[in-house]
Amino acid sequence: MLKTKVAFVVYGVHKDGLLDPMGAPFIDAKVVAGAREALVAAGLELIEHPVVLATKQEARDCFAALKKMDDLDAVVLFSGTWVWAAHLIAAVRDFATTGKGIVVWTVPGSQGWRPVGGLVMQGALKEIGLAHRFVYGSHQDAAEVARVVSYCRASAMKNRLNMSTLGAFGGRGMGQTCGVADPSQWMKVFGIDIDSRDVTQLLKTAEAVTPAEISAARAHIQSYFSEPMPQNETADRSVRLYVALKKLVQQEGFDFYTIQSFPGMGDDYGATSLAQSMMLQDGIATSTLSDFNTALTTRLLLDMGDERPYYGDLQHINKATREIKIIGDGACPPSLAGTVGPARFAEHGIPTEGAAGGLAVQLVCKPGEGVLARLGRRDGHFEMVIARCTVFEPPADQIEARKLECGIPFWPHAFVTVHCDVDALLQAWNNEYAVLGYGSHLYDELKDFCELTGIRALAL
Repeated sequence: MLKTKVAFVVYGVHKDGLLDPMGAPFIDAKVVAGAREALVAAGLELIEHPVVLATKQEARDCFAALKKMDDLDAVVLFSGTWVWAAHLIAAVRDFATTGKGIVVWTVPGSQGWRPVGGLVMQGALKEIGLAHRFVYGSHQDAAEVARVVSYCRASAMKNRLNMSTLGAFGGRGMGQTCGVADPSQWMKVFGIDIDSRDVTQLLKTAEAVTPAEISAARAHIQSYFSEPMPQNETADRSVRLYVALKKLVQQEGFDFYTIQSFPGMGDDYGATSLAQSMMLQDGIATSTLSDFNTALTTRLLLDMGDERPYYGDLQHINKATREIKIIGDGACPPSLAGTVGPARFAEHGIPTEGAAGGLAVQLVCKPGEGVLARLGRRDGHFEMVIARCTVFEPPADQIEARKLECGIPFWPHAFVTVHCDVDALLQAWNNEYAVLGYGSHLYDELKDFCELTGIRALAL
């Protein structure tokens, strides 16, 4: 779960208990306290600046300190009353060079002149082109608080990606041209370094896994499944790949990774399905076929979502009912299993896409609210398709027939209803893969992430 640290900074010239002509303090302490409490209740970690900003020196001191805080994700500038924008704007501009999110929040109310303080700061930021979010809404309004929180969490996600490393094992898989990456573009837009390793290192590491390591990994894996794990050489190779991936990802300092899987590894050693499933289960974002765009989408939904994400094919779309089946090639975090399809072991099962075989995961995803999303490119420019969805489980007396529809019933299934125009989704979509994320908040947070990183959001 994404932890978000935010500075809460109150500003206004009439402070320190100064009263208006009717005898009321210009800055309403109850409103300020209520706003702080609302943000904390929404899951943000607040750093409260002790001084209400009114002068240039106060602003300089505040933002100079905040600029040095590497673990700070965003700042909320809270309008206490009116302010001289010139006293704050230079310090805010200097802080903005960090790339961290800036929210100007004004709680409505005539007494105290808070709207004036908020609007003049928004105008000052616009004049010099500083990206920010302006929120005019009560701390008692959950939707308005969510707009503050969403922007701050998106900024935290952007910050987390900065100076991270995406590892790639092998080359492009199955000729998928819509998953390739330009390393310089990724560095420019996200601050992500793309590094790569030949799969020979992975194979050597897998072969060197000890019996004790296999036994420990088997026990860990077994805890997520409803039936005993097979005891055979094919299963052992799948476990070895999982252990080897964990070792190399840690050894090489990869924050997340993608792997070719096929052709190559799936023919020469074993399918990566179980290893990919368990790496996601362990909180490491990944993708197959060296699909970099799916890997980053998975990373976003893993860090920002309520559950582990699931990437798989948009295997079938029913335009009339808006039902979509997401079916991947045996890779899915087993904790996503619902009631009608508990997590079981299966064989990868497609010799033309990996003759060596290997264990896979069989399940039906649990119900919940979330999104389908995927990062892609249009004529070289990033864009992200985002659609709200509801994950559902078909009735128990229908589930087997529903799984048989695709011809590969033993691969993991997610049944979702999308809440958008299906024709618009089909025209916007950018790959055969989709990434399913759990959490209704993801829709707005992904849009805000796109805004902060300069990506076109196709929010359906």
